[in-house]
Amino acid sequence: MKAFLITRVVPFILQLFVRFIYLTSKKVFHHPQIDENESFVIAFWHGELLMQPYNYKKLKPTGKVSAMISQHKDGEAITRTVEYLGIHSIRGSSSKGGAKALIAAIKEIKAKNDIAITPDGPRGPRHSVADGIVAISKKTNAKILVFNCKATKYWQFNSWDKFIVPKPFGRLEFFIEEPIDISQMEMDEAKAFIKEKMLVNAMD
Repeated sequence: MKAFLITRVVPFILQLFVRFIYLTSKKVFHHPQIDENESFVIAFWHGELLMQPYNYKKLKPTGKVSAMISQHKDGEAITRTVEYLGIHSIRGSSSKGGAKALIAAIKEIKAKNDIAITPDGPRGPRHSVADGIVAISKKTNAKILVFNCKATKYWQFNSWDKFIVPKPFGRLEFFIEEPIDISQMEMDEAKAFIKEKMLVNAMD
């Protein structure tokens, strides 16, 4: 019964709440001009992931994106929640199922779809950048799009990622940076560059 609640009931209720937040909030989008036929690796912090499906759908209304979600127990609930919001999933992370997830991500990019990654997930440290996003970008020659979402009113969990839940009837600002090309960078240089870009519009 507990597993059923976590994987079925909670995601359904959560996605309804996310929709309610979005519908009752004032939205402002700061988006670059992109080629909608180009595939991207999308990066956003774990603590800001809740509203990012709307950021993507505004940028690419007919696009397909698959989020890389950990195989940990909380990953199943997240997977089902984002599926309600039109986001596909690839299960696996740097700590578990990484090789399989990496191969699946590369296949999605080659199929002209997009991949979404939280570089500091699934367990942190907060605002760190793991190797996976660099590896996928380099192997596919796909540029990286940095997503952020700022809320004027929000709840913030006392979790490792300081998870943000915007409150209804506030203001949501959605940010997407110009595409990043790291093809000529070494691993450490690329990770530092990605982190710098991701922190520009990050929530505190």
